[in-house]
Parts: sequence; structure tokens; C-alpha cells
Amino acid sequence: MRPDVVLRLVVRTFSEVCLTAGTLIVLFVVYVLLWTGVKADRAMDGEMARLRDDWAAAGAPAAEPAPDPAAAPGPAEPARYPAGQAFAEMYIPRFGKDWNKPVLEGTGTELLKKGLGHYRGTAALGATGNFSVAGHRRTYGDPFKDFPELRTGDAVILKDATTWYTYTVRGGPLRTVPTDIGVVEAVPRKSPFTVPGRYLTLTTCDPEWGHSHRLVVWAELTGTRVVGQGRPEGLPS
Repeated sequence: MRPDVVLRLVVRTFSEVCLTAGTLIVLFVVYVLLWTGVKADRAMDGEMARLRDDWAAAGAPAAEPAPDPAAAPGPAEPARYPAGQAFAEMYIPRFGKDWNKPVLEGTGTELLKKGLGHYRGTAALGATGNFSVAGHRRTYGDPFKDFPELRTGDAVILKDATTWYTYTVRGGPLRTVPTDIGVVEAVPRKSPFTVPGRYLTLTTCDPEWGHSHRLVVWAELTGTRVVGQGRPEGLPS
């Protein structure tokens, strides 16, 4: 076969391989950016619907006073929520008036495709200790895409069957490594807090499209309201 024919064959084959590889890359990017988001949004909507149905089916709970943020903190105890199940909703006004996500018990890979994950062994909502939550920054609905925008004074609002809990950001975002588990201790290390209290820790991946590090924000409980008394200040009615 003549050398020029061989050369044309090689160039054509190489071009076809590059075109195929490029198509596969584009399809993968579409999957990561779009399809995982569609699936995650559906899963989160499903979790929220199930959670609200459960609350409605249970009826109005016995009236109990909402936790008082100003009361002296008692001993820290780990929460006891059913593994893998949604038990609360989170609202962060900084992320937009329509931003709200379910919070599930656990931080496994599959759970974080359906919402935010509560670190098992950390505190319950409103309780003494550190209520700690993880979420994806990118893919699977991008729940914490705007995490670096959080600022001191921002509200992070959670709701369970009986109570609204308003936490106010006091520190972060801090960049650390995934093995730095001290950031979710009862009195979180590297946080502004030095004594027991009612705290919230939020974590997500960094860099935006990687997972070599973590971004961390800390908040403390500053307000509570019984669900029947209406939504907290800062949330649209």
C-alpha cells in the first residue's frame, strides 16, 4: 500500500477515534451535570412529600414548649433518628427563597443522592451538642453549590414535626481535610465556640468539582418557634 494512502487511513482512523471519545465525554458531562441533578431533584421531592405525609398522618403532636436557646445547655447526647430516613427540612435564605432540602439520617453515598445527611452520633435538632449535616456541592442536585457564599449572621432554618429551629452562622467557611472529624465534635474544633452549646455544623466538598478537602460552616441556635405559630422571620409565608 502506498505511503500516502496509509497516512490518510491513519489520520482518518485517528479522527474517528477522537470524535468518538469527544462524544463520550460530552455525554458523560451531560449525565453528571443534568441527569444526576434531575434524579436527585425527584428523589428530594419524594423525600419531602413522604416526610410531610408522615407528619400529617401522625396528626398534631402533644403541645410541648420549644427549646429555649437562652437556657443553660444540658449534657450532650447523640440523636436517635431512624437510619436512612428523612426527619427534617432545611431552609437557607442565602441560597434563594425556594431553596429547601430534606435532611436524612446518615451520610452514605446513596443517602446523599436524596438530600442532605445528618452525621450519625451528632446531636439532635435544638439539643445541646453539634447537629452536623453534610451535602453535595456539585452533582446530585448541587444542594450546597453556593456554600462559599454563606456569611456570618446568615440564618439556617430547620423544621421537624413540631418545631422551627433558627441557627445563625458564626464562623466559616473553613477549608480542611476530610479526616478532620473534630469539626463535628460536640464543641467543634477550629470553630468560634469554646464551651458546650446548641450548635450546627454544615460540611461540603472542596474544590467545587473535587473532594480532596472540605468546607465547613458553624452556627448556633438563636431561635425556636412551635410549628403552629407560623414560619420564622426570614422565610416567605
